[in-house]
Amino acid sequence: MGAFETSVEATIARWHGVEPPNAPAKRLASELAGTIEAFEALRGTMVFEDEPSSFEAALQATKEGA
Repeated sequence: MGAFETSVEATIARWHGVEPPNAPAKRLASELAGTIEAFEALRGTMVFEDEPSSFEAALQATKEGA
């Protein structure tokens, strides 16, 4: 098990008082590193915040459709 997986398991144990109960839980914890890296790779590339008018328009359309 790598350092990241050990850290994840230690954090879970510290905050929630449980150990990963089985192999699938340990596998998912190890895959978390890849998920975090994928989100970090997107940092700065998403421009939703740059277009608040589109967000406002979407909110209004949702309100009017309800």
